[in-house]
Amino acid sequence: MARGPSIIGFMNAYGVEQVTGMHVVHDGSRQAPPLVLIHASGGSGGAWQPMIPALAGHHHVVRVDLPGCGRSAPARSYDVPDQAGRVAAVLDSLGLRSVAVAGHSSGGYVATALAEQRPDLVRSLALISSGPSLDALMPQPLLLRALLAPPLGPLLWAARPDAFIRGGIKAMAARPVDVPDDMVAEVRGITYGTFRTVLRRNTAYIIERSVPDRLAGLGVPVLVIFGAADPRWKPSSAHQYDAVPKARVEFLPGVGHVPLLEAPETTSRLLLGFTAAGAGAQSGNPRA
Repeated sequence: MARGPSIIGFMNAYGVEQVTGMHVVHDGSRQAPPLVLIHASGGSGGAWQPMIPALAGHHHVVRVDLPGCGRSAPARSYDVPDQAGRVAAVLDSLGLRSVAVAGHSSGGYVATALAEQRPDLVRSLALISSGPSLDALMPQPLLLRALLAPPLGPLLWAARPDAFIRGGIKAMAARPVDVPDDMVAEVRGITYGTFRTVLRRNTAYIIERSVPDRLAGLGVPVLVIFGAADPRWKPSSAHQYDAVPKARVEFLPGVGHVPLLEAPETTSRLLLGFTAAGAGAQSGNPRA
């Protein structure tokens, strides 16, 4: 696949590069239809790893680390539209067109903002555990609130052991999950200030306008996957997406907020069925 001249950085044998200042990982054939994966707050592209073997058999999978997360450098602004603009710059640099985009949790907000800004780029959207509006947010555990609030928050954040990070991820799941060492290391890399800012900006985005309201006028096919036992967002709130034309809502019984780890096979199957139906099956390779 030809790449545009604006790519900045390096490429190695594993399909890893820096593009316009963001860490990008490629999986699957470059000739396959493109599928862009956007992680949740405080995570990284590595969170999608359990789904990659299934997805890469059908797509050119592009995983990005958002600024300040994983292996991407911090940014001046973490506003959701600015995050989406940076993802658009990556896709433009790669020469990709008409891509399927999937976002996990707040990654779904960045995906939605990308579709708002660049309907020419986004052919379809899959939102996984993405809360539709602020009124759908469940009460958060006391420990999490203490971790994020000053004055103890910064001290606890800096001293938190790997077991604490694993416990935090597992607390969002309804099933037992394995949290890889690499994922823990990448979560540890995000700073307290960045994480707090990202959470505030995400909240501002859905307060300004709910996700279903934003999607309603775009006309893009939407798949919503929600764990029926999600402890972060009220599972019933997924029905708010029923108001979006071309939207389909799928519930995963006994699954919490991290289907990527709890039910990767089922989540992959739903996502592949969605893209194979025509929503994202068109190749995004630029024409000669």
